[in-house]
Amino acid sequence: MGAILSRRRKKFPLDMERMFVYDFIRTFERVLIWLRRIKMMMVRKSKGLGERHIKILGFLGEHQDKGYPPSIREIGEQTGISSTSVVNYYLEQLEKWGYIERDRHISRGMRVVPERLAELGSTFAAPVQALAQAINELIRIPLAGRIGASLPMPVPASDFSYYGPEEGVEIARSLLPAKKAEELFALEVSGTSMIDAMVNDGDIVIMRQISNAETKDGDMVAVWLPERDETTLKYFYKEKNRYRLQPANPTMEPIYIPKEEPLEIRGKVVMVIRKIASGAM
Repeated sequence: MGAILSRRRKKFPLDMERMFVYDFIRTFERVLIWLRRIKMMMVRKSKGLGERHIKILGFLGEHQDKGYPPSIREIGEQTGISSTSVVNYYLEQLEKWGYIERDRHISRGMRVVPERLAELGSTFAAPVQALAQAINELIRIPLAGRIGASLPMPVPASDFSYYGPEEGVEIARSLLPAKKAEELFALEVSGTSMIDAMVNDGDIVIMRQISNAETKDGDMVAVWLPERDETTLKYFYKEKNRYRLQPANPTMEPIYIPKEEPLEIRGKVVMVIRKIASGAM
């Protein structure tokens, strides 16, 4: 029995163009880590400027635009510093580093030095630009609905429109094999018929739109059966008088469709976004 299963598995190579692991929680955590790193880079490269220094500079700048500087007490209230002596300590540091100028003979005699703020902005520019470039590299692929990776499942109005137009997945453009993003759409997998191809229940598959004529034997495709109003995700093979929709699960049998029955290929799998179980890593 083991030998039979082994031979059966060898028939179904992993022929998808791209595959990677995607974990929404871990991705979000990485974004936060990068933001924290950028903030730390800003602080380290700016002569010891900390969060309170930056808050004070921002508050002084706002008042300078209005034509009058704030009092030391007002600065403390705005920045969450209860002690005026502590506020004065930060002001002395900013003055020493050249970010502000103070005239102690005049009440509220302080001003921000614009040239130093411009230098500060250039310090921030590189990490912020890198983050912006990474964000611009992302493209949004619409999540069109669910696809059965088991027995064919019914679909409403013979399409994949389960999800709202605002739903989708964001992926780096460099990871995608298709040059045109508009050719791509995403489907959530329901079922386990493709587990030997590393496609499991809850995963997201990225599909490239192709026609029946473009489909080759062994392609993993989303198939629509109009007469049954059903869709399924399977390996596709053309045989003499029929089509074979082959699962990648040794416990499941292939589905045979007579050639006289209408069959439509909606898309080919080009990437798999794997769902990682909580606590698995």
